Amino acid sequence: MSTDLLVVVTVFVACAVEAVEALTIVLAVGIVRGWRSTLIGVAAASLVLLAVVAVLGPALRVIPISALRVVVGVLLLTFGLQWLRKAVLRAAGYKALHDEQAAFAQERELASSAPTTSSSQMDWYAFTVSFKGVLLEGLEVAFIVVGFSTSSRTLALAAAAAAAAALVVIAVGIAVRGPLARVPENTLKFAVGVLLSSFGVFWAAEGAGAEWPGSDAAVVAIAVVLAAVALVLTRSLRRRRRQQLVPAGAQA
Repeated sequence: MSTDLLVVVTVFVACAVEAVEALTIVLAVGIVRGWRSTLIGVAAASLVLLAVVAVLGPALRVIPISALRVVVGVLLLTFGLQWLRKAVLRAAGYKALHDEQAAFAQERELASSAPTTSSSQMDWYAFTVSFKGVLLEGLEVAFIVVGFSTSSRTLALAAAAAAAAALVVIAVGIAVRGPLARVPENTLKFAVGVLLSSFGVFWAAEGAGAEWPGSDAAVVAIAVVLAAVALVLTRSLRRRRRQQLVPAGAQA
């Protein structure tokens, strides 16, 4: 698998996961409060995210290439390890799995209990919640996209993959008319965490002067090693969790 394809897959899956969570918020608010103010909030947040990518992506490329690789490597490694840590803790039982259906019900209840406004006015509750939901879920993806700005090509590929993922999730959400509760978010976050961390290690080491055997193919090897370590850690934590849940009398 080429590096370009790995970039596309990584960003597409990362954006799809975040888009599913944003869609849950937008659907709940839009169904209860109406779509006009909700969609205005979505559009405003989307413009902010586009501005972040448009400004930071080209700005990073004025940095010398070696320093740039270290910067984006550390950036991707930071996000990747964060995603991977949460996925491992969820798989091991130390952190609750994300439930889109429960999140949807909670958002609907909050939207129903919030004060209403005249239909001729902006519904600031719907605007604020949809704006915040899309912005917060999208900022992480925006920084991930920016993290692939080691060249104009990779930045363009990452931006295109993010846009495609958002469109796919929106289309499926419209077809289903409800939250995408069946999406295996934890599995996807585990995969994205491994891939982001792999690119982070690869580019940070290259920026520091290291030469990888096999050139770009080393990303795949790094991903295999990181995935294996994460799976071993997950099994170890799961075993420890089971031992913690056994009553003291049963252990005796």
